[in-house]
Amino acid sequence: MKKLVIRTLIFCMYCFPFVYYSMYQDFEYGSLFGYLIMIVGTSILAFFVKISGKPILFIIGNIATGLISLYFVYKMEVTYGIGWDEGYFKPLTPYQLLLLVSVLNLIPQFLVMKLTKTVKK
Repeated sequence: MKKLVIRTLIFCMYCFPFVYYSMYQDFEYGSLFGYLIMIVGTSILAFFVKISGKPILFIIGNIATGLISLYFVYKMEVTYGIGWDEGYFKPLTPYQLLLLVSVLNLIPQFLVMKLTKTVKK
């Protein structure tokens, strides 16, 4: 029962729209601090996924955060229109940046999972 609660908690934390939050911080405040929070947060979650022994949680969690971020990026496009969609993230669109950042965010997570495997032995 305890493991189920921990795994559910990890999944719920993965449901936070990390990529959207990072893009929003960049757009609204011109700060890259959101990207740092995303890298650290998802890396910590990847560590706990590796310890829990359920790698499917890693896959489902990253898909969930990507889809939730996609929803919020769409809502920002509707709300802000031209500022968000056509200029700020040049030469990429917000959707392209979302995909790029989501894929690049997998790199530190894989590294943490690899290091966790080494430390666990």
